[in-house]
Amino acid sequence: MNSHLSKFLGLAITLFFLSACSPRHLIVQGVGNELASQGGAAEEDLTLAREASAFYLKLSESLLRESPDNLRQAEAVAGGFTQYAFAFVSFDAERMEAKDVKAAQKLRDRAVRLYRRGHRHAMTALELNQPGFAKALASNNPAQWPRLEDAQIGVAYWAAASWGGFISLSKDDPNTVADLPLAIRLARLAFEKKPGFGDGALASLMGTFEAARPGGTPALALQYFDQGIAASAGKNAGALVAKAEGIALPAGNRAAFESLLRQAIGISDAQPNVANEVMRERAQWLLDSADDLF
Repeated sequence: MNSHLSKFLGLAITLFFLSACSPRHLIVQGVGNELASQGGAAEEDLTLAREASAFYLKLSESLLRESPDNLRQAEAVAGGFTQYAFAFVSFDAERMEAKDVKAAQKLRDRAVRLYRRGHRHAMTALELNQPGFAKALASNNPAQWPRLEDAQIGVAYWAAASWGGFISLSKDDPNTVADLPLAIRLARLAFEKKPGFGDGALASLMGTFEAARPGGTPALALQYFDQGIAASAGKNAGALVAKAEGIALPAGNRAAFESLLRQAIGISDAQPNVANEVMRERAQWLLDSADDLF
């Protein structure tokens, strides 16, 4: 993200000066699409990526508000808020818990707000592209559930992932937790349409949901996790960490837990990959915490 900051700023300034003489909507769409295309840009410095994220998210969000039905931009913004909440806020809360419970709770509350923010953008885009989407998703009749188009899969993925994120941090709010089946339903609709989405990210999300939901089946969760790992050819650190936390840890299998985490840490990226770097950092923290976890 950092290598394109000056470019983004230039685009934003261009947008400001040209808005008086050009069709504003077309300009916003163009700049928004440019930002969306750069959202996953390679970056090897995790601290720099963290510092750049706030600027990127604010600028992207302001453009999305001008064109909230832009699926490509909504995917980037929802994904940005979800990843920021997980990697830079919720994870910080976990690491701080043992030292300062109150500070950790403040971070979790902030993570919830960020997850919800990303979720709102994703669901708004889905609703605008398919009026009645939320109502159809909540229907008890499977025949009425929405049918996702290919262009909607990414937005649906981040809507479900962010939904699961704030549900997991809202265990004392029964109304929020009650929406877990809807989050799982949305993820499943996306999975049925494109099971290999995100190099195994969607399959891993399904595994996480299956492992966490009441009545979930460990065998099915394992199947999802293994599918996610296979889809990424073993290059997605997140899929390995998710399997370690979703399968090995609850089963009390420390050997498998540590093996999966070491595999995640050992992944060698062809180019800088922020997502993998975040998950490698998490894997190392989990390894260091193994004595407390088992």
